[in-house]
Amino acid sequence: MLDIADRLHAWFEDGRDFAVATVVAVDGSAPRGPGAALAVDRDGTVTGSVSGGCVEAEVYELCARALSDGRSVYRRFGYSDEDAFAAGLTCGGVIDILVTPVRPADRALRTAVAAAAGREAVALARVVRGPGDLLGGALAVRADGTYEGSLGGRPDLDRTAAAEARALLDAGRTGSVEIAEDGSHCPGGLTLFVEAGAAPPRMIVFGAVDFAVALVRAGAFLGYHVTVCDARPVFTTRDRFPDADDVVVDWPHRYLRRTPTDDRTVLCVLTHDPKFDVPLLEAALRLPAAYIGAMGSRRTHEDRDRRLREAGITDAELARLHSPIGLDLGARTPEETALSIAAEIVAVRRGGTGAPLTGAGTPIHHDTP
Repeated sequence: MLDIADRLHAWFEDGRDFAVATVVAVDGSAPRGPGAALAVDRDGTVTGSVSGGCVEAEVYELCARALSDGRSVYRRFGYSDEDAFAAGLTCGGVIDILVTPVRPADRALRTAVAAAAGREAVALARVVRGPGDLLGGALAVRADGTYEGSLGGRPDLDRTAAAEARALLDAGRTGSVEIAEDGSHCPGGLTLFVEAGAAPPRMIVFGAVDFAVALVRAGAFLGYHVTVCDARPVFTTRDRFPDADDVVVDWPHRYLRRTPTDDRTVLCVLTHDPKFDVPLLEAALRLPAAYIGAMGSRRTHEDRDRRLREAGITDAELARLHSPIGLDLGARTPEETALSIAAEIVAVRRGGTGAPLTGAGTPIHHDTP
């Protein structure tokens, strides 16, 4: 549900009633993962997707029914060998979907959607298995542990659910958790589906060059909070980088040492100048980051590698560096190069190989987080 928070926030502000269908579990291959959502308002307007088109028509009808009768419903969809044209997933997987009617006065859902739309950290916990009167019950849990809403007016249950949701939020994970109906931590009574709406991951692009203009655009498209940093003020301007969230004039290594990074952060070094690269990479390779890439020719890479070793960088630290940056697409233009870098970032994050899928026989969707 939080993946379409921007649109749903507008619907809340307009006072619309709507129903939202959320993927809460996936088994096998499926087009979209847990948290994917589709919503339908009373006028029949649709936003979002739960399957890339396989079961959308059936889910649309479930949403319309939920708007009419005010009831939440839990439904499983999978491929049917007997009737390939029945509502099901032709990719062979199974998805479980929770459909919930939503009113403008639904405090927990409204709070969670507003926080996610404002890029604030929030977790939305909803009951997907348990007594019928609790199905769809929701809590919006903030990063400090405070929460809105209730799961059936049971304070002990609410406190336990909020603690579990906060733990998943802290880890940046969306998933399910079981708790007892009496609010204890013993599993078996209720299943909660928790969507973690963390702040978007960061992409920091060092080097205000033409390739950076295209890469910033690609990073924004992928959902990153993008920062451009360069020590040269004449090149590092908002006019050159309108798609960047932040434009910083500073020495790259100095900025990196004072800005926060985590295990979702992507660092792209496009300066390919030793006076920038070496101190910057010396700092970067010792910080948490999901991806560290550096631009340059193979000769530049070999020289940079030697300089980094002389600076004390170990083999294990150097193994984290993707250099020359990007996948081999035969890229020439800045836009093509940005695409090759973006593709490598996705492959590293998702455990992909970068090889063609045609004839590969490998999974299309990888389990690597």
